[in-house]
Amino acid sequence: MSRRGTKNRFYTAFDTELLGTRRGSDYRTTFQRDRDRIIYSSALRRLQAKTQVFLSGEYDFYRTRLTHSIEVVQIGRSICHLLHRESPLLEDDFYIDPSLVEGVCLAHDLGHPPFGHSGESTLNDMMREYGGFEGNAQTLRILTKIIYRQGNKRKGMTPSRALLDGVLKYKTLRKFLDNPPNHFLYDEQKRYLDFVFDNRSIPKSLTPGDKLNHFRSIECQIMDWADDTAYSLNDMIDGARARFLTQRSLEDWGKRQSLDATEEKLLKKAIAVIYDGTYERVFSRKIGDFIASCRLEKRDNFMSDATHRYRYELVIRKSALKEAALYKRIASDIVFDSPQLQQLRYKWNMVLERLFLAFCDTYVSGDSVQGQLLPDAIHRRVIELTSDRKKMRAICDHIAGMTDDFAIRTYKRLFDPDFGSLMDLV
Repeated sequence: MSRRGTKNRFYTAFDTELLGTRRGSDYRTTFQRDRDRIIYSSALRRLQAKTQVFLSGEYDFYRTRLTHSIEVVQIGRSICHLLHRESPLLEDDFYIDPSLVEGVCLAHDLGHPPFGHSGESTLNDMMREYGGFEGNAQTLRILTKIIYRQGNKRKGMTPSRALLDGVLKYKTLRKFLDNPPNHFLYDEQKRYLDFVFDNRSIPKSLTPGDKLNHFRSIECQIMDWADDTAYSLNDMIDGARARFLTQRSLEDWGKRQSLDATEEKLLKKAIAVIYDGTYERVFSRKIGDFIASCRLEKRDNFMSDATHRYRYELVIRKSALKEAALYKRIASDIVFDSPQLQQLRYKWNMVLERLFLAFCDTYVSGDSVQGQLLPDAIHRRVIELTSDRKKMRAICDHIAGMTDDFAIRTYKRLFDPDFGSLMDLV
């Protein structure tokens, strides 16, 4: 985006400061190295076999967490290009770094467990007395604690402040909320919150909860809108392909809603393109419209004197926000709340719950470990831990990192008398 050798003044040493030390340097920028480390991580590869909406592998053309993340990357980078080209606030040597945004977009779903948001809810229930579970908090944990394996140990990737801040979609510690279902950080992650804010005191006006959770860097805002764009439009495409979204189902849904004139018009258009089979082309084209709805504005807050990442904010045209919200409502009501997916979620919840209880009975309950159910590396790591809370977190890390298929195979090995192979114990 800039001429070779031209420094991007949008970022300073404050933004590129690392959480720890990193060996050596090369031809890449700090943000390029952050992005590349995520690309080559096993955590990213596992997303190819994790549920987005429909079970991974059920049909070849449905999106997985990985294909969704790739689409979010493309949208995020396109927003950077649009803003660089059209915003009067940016210049050739002063722009939002697309490599940084790519890294944030690639990382945004790393912490999601098998079976999508259903799996997230189940793990949060199982961890309720031990710090909870949240997909975005788990992404932060992966980047800072467990993305790399060293024997039976785990370590983080020493990310830059800007990357770490970019994935912090939510900034409220769990202890400030009352049994939250999601949208929190683990209490022990306060040090990372302190790092991104450079130990500054958070103003009382940013109370824990929605206000603090919506206080985001510009790169995080771009990732969030790219994510909303991808799943609000692509869930419509996948829902139509799976025959959940049909002319009849949409018409019946519309009759039960109180829609305004704009929403009625959007619904009729959706019905028409699904009926005539042009829905994939039409909804895919809307991605460009959602990107074009973005603009940049200045803002003032307690971090804006420290970094341009908080001196500017992403503003999205209200019509695009309203359209995305309508599509998310449609997908939620007709697809996610359908009896078919409700039955699958019931089964998926049972799979993860029974796995969790089996591992806990073996490694946490009682005075000593009762055999070995976990792979060697995680087994050794768990038995070396000194508290039940740490053991539960390590077990949760293991289950959250499973792909859909690996979780199902592990469940079958433990509970299906007719399933099992010595070659499958890895």
